[in-house]
Amino acid sequence: MNLNASKTPPPEPHEHARRRARVHPEGLLLEGVAEALPLYGGAMHYWRHPPEAWGPCLDAMKAMGLCFVDTYVPWGVHELGPGRFDFGEKDAGLDVARFVRMCGERGLKVVARPGPHINAELTYFGLPERIAWDRECQARTPRDNPVMLPMVPIAFPVPSYASDAFHEETARWFRAVGEALAMLRHPEGPIVMVQIDNEGALYFRDGAYDQDYHPDAVRMFRTFLRVKYKHVKALRAAWDEPKVRFETLSPPHRFDAKRATDLARHMDWMEFHEHLLTSAMARFSKSLEEAGLSELPTMHNFPLGEAATPLNAGRMGEVIDLIGLDYYHPATPLHHTTNMRRTTELASRCEGLAAPPFGAEVGAGFPPFFAPLDDDDSMYTLMCAMAYGLRGFNLYMAVDRDRWVGAPIDRHGRPRVLADRYRALIQALERTRFHALHRRAPVRLVVPRSLRRLARATHAFGPVSPAAFNIMGSGFQESCLEDELGLGEVATIAGEAYLRAFERALNARGVPFAYAGGDSVQVSTRGAQWIVCATAGGIKEEFFTFLRAAREAGARVTIGPHVPDRDGAMRLLGSPHDVRGLEVEPLDDVARADALVGRRIEELALPTYPVDPADAHFSVHEDATGAPKVAFVLNPTAGKVSARVALGGATALVDLLRADARIAKASGSFTVEVPPRTVRMFAVE
Repeated sequence: MNLNASKTPPPEPHEHARRRARVHPEGLLLEGVAEALPLYGGAMHYWRHPPEAWGPCLDAMKAMGLCFVDTYVPWGVHELGPGRFDFGEKDAGLDVARFVRMCGERGLKVVARPGPHINAELTYFGLPERIAWDRECQARTPRDNPVMLPMVPIAFPVPSYASDAFHEETARWFRAVGEALAMLRHPEGPIVMVQIDNEGALYFRDGAYDQDYHPDAVRMFRTFLRVKYKHVKALRAAWDEPKVRFETLSPPHRFDAKRATDLARHMDWMEFHEHLLTSAMARFSKSLEEAGLSELPTMHNFPLGEAATPLNAGRMGEVIDLIGLDYYHPATPLHHTTNMRRTTELASRCEGLAAPPFGAEVGAGFPPFFAPLDDDDSMYTLMCAMAYGLRGFNLYMAVDRDRWVGAPIDRHGRPRVLADRYRALIQALERTRFHALHRRAPVRLVVPRSLRRLARATHAFGPVSPAAFNIMGSGFQESCLEDELGLGEVATIAGEAYLRAFERALNARGVPFAYAGGDSVQVSTRGAQWIVCATAGGIKEEFFTFLRAAREAGARVTIGPHVPDRDGAMRLLGSPHDVRGLEVEPLDDVARADALVGRRIEELALPTYPVDPADAHFSVHEDATGAPKVAFVLNPTAGKVSARVALGGATALVDLLRADARIAKASGSFTVEVPPRTVRMFAVE
């Protein structure tokens, strides 16, 4: 296959009259099919197996209860040379079309992931070596050096998401994929969704001043500022630089702010990174459509630590249909909390968009150069995420392969013990129609985007990615500079402490809540009875306009620890923010959070599901009528827990994964024995 390069057109919104499949709250709604397809799937990499193993492996996936097969289509594996590709003509193991057809023959749908970045523990993350070493394609450091990723088995330069040369090469690759697979889209074939790129956090070199200083990125930054500020006078006032010009300005190369008025250009650089990634995804999406892989929903997966990266779900959701998360957590109390925060934020956003909260990669095993994760870690991570709102998942990996340890199916298609556990779980999900249930979360804790941008800019540990601290469970207090910059507070630490105080108080009383990202606050707070928002540092005026509208619509709104006098870019306001109708709670004593939660329980009749001891956790899922149908009791600790949980109106809990395990209510509560690092899942009677 030989394709000639052509200039990639600029990204534009593009809608098709026909949609072969679309995102639905319960999964995917396929053309010609009445019921939504639940997103229960697993990953298999066809090129890592001889073709004679494809059938047995797919049969084992089907027997495990999976509905779809997730597979990368690696550019660097298929490319023979510039514009020349092998899709099975020379190597039968690269016949991806045959593999996809074999999935369809077994009733398995397919999610195709053609990159350009795929990771997959491949050298160069699946890119051709020539692309990685092409200077025109490389992201650049402030000193105009290639941005190197120190990854096993070899460090390599990462591409620039702004590079026109890289986008042109990618478009040529996508045309080749389209020739091979476009005819296998639903309903003619089993392909029902296509991923755009992969874990787009700047190839994990996501420090605020690591990149991207590629000439195309610098030009893009200048254009971004021209659109944002419109007039050079506004830019000069914001940056406090009387001679700066759009045509010649340079991005900041390091965090050098000494006072609050120095922050605007750094906050603009943080926002630009989000714009850069979203624009790149739009260009990739346009190229895929033009290659024939159109009329299907698109998906992208955010990696661990996404809250500390420039990945902005609100912006990216404008060009991609489904934003999912990756999950690779050990079963520990610290990672339980991280899982809860990430998943509730995902669920609140997806439910507001009528989309399924999706675990795009849920670890089943681990790469050999990561810390080991055992079967209990894998099961706990998935079930914990489901307890907090996840509705679909892709087991990564479902089938074992090189550079991987511990998948539920071995490379020959033989199921392991873990496969039986997943099969039992999927059967329980199907019996309860779990994909159609809902975890009610009447309280939302809002993290403004400006707070996360400021945390990236003020990251205190230089070349170590802020995401690494987020993954380890560290917060702003452990990772951000402690300079007040004349604000009277360290805004990142004050804002995070404010939300954590309410988190502790809500947990103590068993009130279900969810986090909500400020980048998608309008959709993420739909249905909320009480919105609590940290307003340290600065907040854009439109944010307060929304909060006032939410208050007028009936929600209680609490902000604090004070009303800021700056906007989201940390520019001093000309007039104070309008906070009429909003409750300003300084929380000068953290005990006030508990008192306020108690008052809201009475005022709003908030549901409460208390659990004792505090080491255990409890989550309830309801049907469309509000009736509880499924409950989870979680124990992330290393010891057995005897948990007492309260669920009004229920008479019994029936374990969905243990035969004949029925627990009756006694003295107004249920006593549930939960082994270490285990989640128990119950049908509610």
